[in-house]
Amino acid sequence: MADLEIRDLKVEADGTELLHGVDLDLDKGKTLALMGPNGSGKSTLAYAIAGHPAYEVTAGTITVKGADVTDLSPDERARLGVFLAMQYPVEVPGVSVTNFLRTALNAVNEEDIPVRQFMQQLKAEMAELQVDQSFLQRSINEGFSGGEKKRFEILQMSLLKPEIAVLDETDSGLDVDALKTVAEGVNRLQGPDLGVLIITHYTRILNYIKPDEVHVMFEGRIAASGGPELADELEEHGYDYLKAKA
Repeated sequence: MADLEIRDLKVEADGTELLHGVDLDLDKGKTLALMGPNGSGKSTLAYAIAGHPAYEVTAGTITVKGADVTDLSPDERARLGVFLAMQYPVEVPGVSVTNFLRTALNAVNEEDIPVRQFMQQLKAEMAELQVDQSFLQRSINEGFSGGEKKRFEILQMSLLKPEIAVLDETDSGLDVDALKTVAEGVNRLQGPDLGVLIITHYTRILNYIKPDEVHVMFEGRIAASGGPELADELEEHGYDYLKAKA
């Protein structure tokens, strides 16, 4: 059994079915890329894995490390090692980055980490991701640029050390320098204890984060799967070409 196993998953939102029977496996130590045009269901799958309440699973299962999490809340999934980096991180005025990160880390670890130890760990991770120390006095994502928001998502990931990380269009809105920094942060975390699902429209992030497998979604289904060469085929011919072959 895969560390993340999705079987015949059907998901709806506002009464409309968006996923029509998705199967996907992800093991720790592996990196998968999920590609597809707008509206194909990629972000829906990400939210379903994380347990977003607006997305109702009507059939199928989501299993993490052998445990069926289909009916678990987002925080219960997080404690099992599931992490979602959102495409559009929200602002939370009045909640400091420092307090948020320490609360999240304590919740996942189910113990209170001493403040000094936490701050040492946080500052070390911030330095690795080139996150300015001034972030410590700011509210979550308030006034952040697109690149700062994505760096903050990866900073959360580096602190929480999940076992399954879903990166929903982390490359969206990033310039080349920010993309390289975020990719380096992800690559630094890769290893035998982490499985990564990268969701993206484009191949540019895959120039920096190399996937083991590539899957393509059309209209709520996995329409094609293959190795890294599949991403190169999409880059050359586009989604319509692949859709015509499906």
